[in-house]
Amino acid sequence: MTAQKLTGCGTALVTPFNDDGSLDEGALRALVDWQIEEGIHFLVPCGSTGEAATMTLDEHRRVVELTVQQARGRVPVVGGAGSNDTQKAIALSKMVRDAGATHLLHTSPMYNKPPQRGIVAHYRAIAEAVDLPIVVYNVPGRTGSNIEAKTTLEMAKIPGIAAVKEASGQLSQIADIIAGRSGKFSVLSGDDELTFPVMALGGDGIVSVVSNVTPRLMAELCNRMSNGDTAGARAIHFRLLPWMRTAFIESNPLPAKAALSMMGRAKNNLRLPLVPMNESNAAAVRAALTTAGALS
Repeated sequence: MTAQKLTGCGTALVTPFNDDGSLDEGALRALVDWQIEEGIHFLVPCGSTGEAATMTLDEHRRVVELTVQQARGRVPVVGGAGSNDTQKAIALSKMVRDAGATHLLHTSPMYNKPPQRGIVAHYRAIAEAVDLPIVVYNVPGRTGSNIEAKTTLEMAKIPGIAAVKEASGQLSQIADIIAGRSGKFSVLSGDDELTFPVMALGGDGIVSVVSNVTPRLMAELCNRMSNGDTAGARAIHFRLLPWMRTAFIESNPLPAKAALSMMGRAKNNLRLPLVPMNESNAAAVRAALTTAGALS
């Protein structure tokens, strides 16, 4: 199995919906083109930011297909395929693979909270069943359990497991993974605000929410860090910091979709149980976008 190592800024894509709740295919195609034109390094459809939990299987496949079609091989496409049922995760992985994804994103099983050895067994089973590189997604705030650094490093030795999206928020844990991994295994921040420190420690990039709205700046931050321009990257970090924080003023992707609506790039439509961002937060989002240069 050979695949491009994931580095730089990947956007965890929102999924645009029409007013009737159906997929807004035109807006998704336009969003993919804009992201690539702005310099994003890879795309991640059908994650939590993409509201995959509320999609039918046909919709899930269609979103990945559209992303792949519109990307036209210009960047890798990391399709979300996670489930807390290993057999369902394998079936979903095969569907996402057949839709054209180059990599798979698999969140650690949520709700049933397996022990660390169960997490390893889950990922090993997927890697043995599906011939696509896997990105492990550690997000304790959503899953209810943390993948420990030693567990991630154990899984990094399994053929087919290529990267980790680390959203534990624990910089010390991420540092341990970076220190112990081989050069072929990518360590990607799962928190926008930690992109700069994670890359300063030797990490490879970010799977970003804020880059839905500010793709060029997030891509440039990563480019500068990769090229050793720490001062330039730091300046971008502080320029984006208000948006990095405001993007999570409510549950993701509420602020991101509100921001894209303000920019005229997608309608502010979400699927229940998610609802549009509270209007009381609109001024803060506008101010952060203005500071970032996304709005005039």
